[in-house]
Amino acid sequence: MINETHGADIYSAAEKSGTDKDKIIDFSSNINPLGMPDSVRKAAINSIFNSHKYPDINSRELVRSISREEGVPDKWIFPSNGAAESIYRIVQYLSSLEHLKGLVTAPAFSEYESALKSSGAQVIYYNLKEEQNFEISDDITDYINEGIKIVFLCNPNNPTGQLTDKETMQKIIRHCKQAGALVVIDECFLDFTENKQELSTVNLLGKYDNLIVLKAFTKIYAIPGIRLGYCMCSDEKLIEGLKSSGPPWNVSSIAQSAGVAALDEKGYVAKTAVYVKEQRMYLSEELRKLNVKVYDSHANYILFKLYENIDLKKELLKKNILIRSCSNYKNLDGSYYRIAVKTARENKLLIKAVKEITGR
Repeated sequence: MINETHGADIYSAAEKSGTDKDKIIDFSSNINPLGMPDSVRKAAINSIFNSHKYPDINSRELVRSISREEGVPDKWIFPSNGAAESIYRIVQYLSSLEHLKGLVTAPAFSEYESALKSSGAQVIYYNLKEEQNFEISDDITDYINEGIKIVFLCNPNNPTGQLTDKETMQKIIRHCKQAGALVVIDECFLDFTENKQELSTVNLLGKYDNLIVLKAFTKIYAIPGIRLGYCMCSDEKLIEGLKSSGPPWNVSSIAQSAGVAALDEKGYVAKTAVYVKEQRMYLSEELRKLNVKVYDSHANYILFKLYENIDLKKELLKKNILIRSCSNYKNLDGSYYRIAVKTARENKLLIKAVKEITGR
């Protein structure tokens, strides 16, 4: 059975379609189309020769590299086995202190809700409105009352690709501070935008100790198999709490070495943002010609709505193309799909396949 909670399950897709997994073009996972940088691959390979030793339990070299990159103190950083681990540890730690009630947007990355529910927390939903292009409105603060202890936001949103401006984010953070709530802002896809410095809330960490910023190496450096992310918060007690809320040695030696090498790849990130924007425009324009409602995106993926009664995911899989159905996202249904922005050649193959299926 194909995993409907997340994309990237080429293994189940291959099993279902009876084809080789390496022949499937995976548009369901939002990975950098430029691929893993050579320096990161070499660092990961070289680190294998030290795999007879335990990894640094504190990820010291990696933390120092993140500190330099983000301009925050080492003690504000918690490295994790992918961003998902940070999400679960945050919820687990807070749940150990008090009963949680959390707010998430709908739609949004499913792990916010899953982490909250796994700890017995009550989940409240702020429905993003299609007629407002799924943008966060000022009325979100009406949902953040004294009962809410944690708020999860994604910028840009997954799966819509919509950005929230920094002024709005700061307003939400300030309101949460007054209400006694933590705010987790997931910026894992912000590196794919061309104005990330203007939008990132990292420089607000020193001002608000109720702010946690979440980031990942997975998407931007194309290393999902290595599993590496981190979160930052100026509440040092919280960071220490995250360290004690799960097993030690959570970041492998391979991941630590890959992360250090990745953060030296300055030109790669800038080149990625330009390439993704170009290919995103191509995909959006071509899809709009096919009786498809395309929502403006600022990330390396596109949300669209198909008006025709076709199971597009099923039909594309027959052509060895895997896309993400959004049928399991709250506030969306089976007519919505998300596709990653991939290479120019792969994007053209997708458009050709969709044209054949829809007869347009």
